[in-house]
Amino acid sequence: MAGTSDAPLDDLMMAMDVVDTLRHEEGQIARELNADERDAAMVKRLRQVYAAQGIQVPDDILKAGVEDLKRDRFVYSPPAVGFQRTLAMVYISRDTWSKWLAVAAAVLLVAVTAWYFLVKLPAQRAEADLLARLNALPATLTELVDRIDALTGNTDVEAQARTIADDGRLALSDGKTDGAFKAEADLRQLVAKLQEVFEVRIVSREGESTGVSRVPEANPDTENYYIIVEAVDPDGNVLKRSILSEENSKMETVDIWGQRVSETIYNAVRRDKEEDGIVQKGVLGQKRRGELEIKWRSGVQDGAITKW
Repeated sequence: MAGTSDAPLDDLMMAMDVVDTLRHEEGQIARELNADERDAAMVKRLRQVYAAQGIQVPDDILKAGVEDLKRDRFVYSPPAVGFQRTLAMVYISRDTWSKWLAVAAAVLLVAVTAWYFLVKLPAQRAEADLLARLNALPATLTELVDRIDALTGNTDVEAQARTIADDGRLALSDGKTDGAFKAEADLRQLVAKLQEVFEVRIVSREGESTGVSRVPEANPDTENYYIIVEAVDPDGNVLKRSILSEENSKMETVDIWGQRVSETIYNAVRRDKEEDGIVQKGVLGQKRRGELEIKWRSGVQDGAITKW
């Protein structure tokens, strides 16, 4: 604070000390006196305070302190809001906002990386694959036609394959990629059907029906006969087939269905099973390699059912 009565005092430090003391005394004095009387009272009161502490302070220091107090010389006033102050506050708070900025940057980096690997990169690969397929499509169509020619000697099937391939090339030249890819899919499906080999066998297992009859609602005077069958490949696997039911006109994929037959075949199969519980002549039709249609036994008719 200040020195003793015998020691010299720094005017500025003393004035600051005076102002600090004045702040503690100002409230009571201000309520009791006017401005001139308040200043004189402050000087007198300060003289008494310092004298009580054994400190002699010149009157000019006391008066200077009073004046500085009125001018708020020693009161801190924050700088006005402005660009420089904003920059200073940003710098001061850098420890706080830099952490949040680092977190935000990390989140953004993860999001961009995820978007690239999960969205952008797969899209680029799909686009590259599509372009490669389009470029290879003419050769693919030709290859599929050649495979069909090798699988069958049926001129109608070969002509059908060439027509599909020509339609695909035309669609490709017109920029109709969907049509071009459909032609490829149709040819592949044709190849798959030509490669199929299976027998249509009559189901004669215990607990399962071998044949059923129906009286159609549209013609109550007629009775339709069906033999229950399944398609079995050379390895003994039961194949699923797409069957159009003539009762509801719905296409269903099933592994067992009823094939319509003449009454003669129906009765023959029934007698065959009644003899020993086994249908001896169990093959109703055959699908050979290189053919599209099943070659049926005599008496098998068009039409099938999927439920009975």
